[in-house]
Amino acid sequence: MDTIYMERALELAKKGIGKTNPNPLVGAVIVKDGVIIGEGYHQEYGGPHAEINAINNASMDVQGATMYVTLEPCSHYGKTPPCAQALVDHQIKRLVIAMKDPNPKVAGKGIAILEAAGIQVDVGLLKEEAEHINEIFIKYITRQEPFVLLKTAMTFDGKIATRSGASQWISNERSRQYVHQLRNQYSAIMVGINTVLTDNPSLTTRLDSGDNHHPTRVIVDTYGRLPLESKLVQTANIVPTILATTKFAKQDTMNQLKEKGVQILMCEVEENHVDLKDLMKKLGGKEIDSIMVEGGATLNYSLLEQKLVDKVITFVAPKIFGGREAPTPVGGIGIANPENAIQLTNIRIVPFEEDIMIEGYVKGE
Repeated sequence: MDTIYMERALELAKKGIGKTNPNPLVGAVIVKDGVIIGEGYHQEYGGPHAEINAINNASMDVQGATMYVTLEPCSHYGKTPPCAQALVDHQIKRLVIAMKDPNPKVAGKGIAILEAAGIQVDVGLLKEEAEHINEIFIKYITRQEPFVLLKTAMTFDGKIATRSGASQWISNERSRQYVHQLRNQYSAIMVGINTVLTDNPSLTTRLDSGDNHHPTRVIVDTYGRLPLESKLVQTANIVPTILATTKFAKQDTMNQLKEKGVQILMCEVEENHVDLKDLMKKLGGKEIDSIMVEGGATLNYSLLEQKLVDKVITFVAPKIFGGREAPTPVGGIGIANPENAIQLTNIRIVPFEEDIMIEGYVKGE
């Protein structure tokens, strides 16, 4: 039964997707005399944590009950008071935790408070599942840098556009809808300036449910070429938009973009381009905990080559474009020797009608 209750807590945690960043996804279930008497999840950044919501939703006194929670209760004052002390005050008898909190401010301190109060604490049930739903939080809280997802869509023969540059649409409607679900989950979308000049995208979230979270749009633009008439600039007062640029950009253009609501983020220069490592640190400092990259072949390779990508998702459509000049998902100078290839691990393959999605994590050294 412990597993069943923890599975329910994990389901509840997922309800917070897209609303809690840069905080974690957390779910909690309270059980007394073999019956669930309270449930809760972290609903929004700055709001009550899952444990407090579960207690407030309980149908009876929680004294002597068992709580199942997907992440170690916090032990410090942040946006809210510490949950560990609240569980002590409400006399919870037993606590089952899926994973310890990787946050250095907590890191076992919550468990110590609970055990010191005589509460039985069991840790590690469905740990891998809990870590998976909080992969963004784990990286961000330990390194203060965003978790980076590289998303591409290509034909069966590996093309992201025809030889003329046409690319809409490669993947089917169901695949594209899933991409909007991903946008709803991530704090930011990143593209290179060439993607903007070619496609003039909006980079917004459009879900059928209408429950749309529009991530911050980040444009990597070394020379400040972002057109004032582009959709991104014209909607910058509605959807947060950051231009990541350098000293090479013209100040007059930057001033005009600022007037339109675009945030200018000046970055260091590396080989006459935006220093992507510097950019990631600066975005992390803005509490952007996750980035979904929807750029072109050049930006994709640069991020991979500099080991800045954590996860890759590729949609493969049953179409063939052919053509030596037709672009592929990853460009750049490329790998010279097969043994030096960038390796992916933990592969998952999911069908989206006639398309297939391949998901993997970039293998560390």
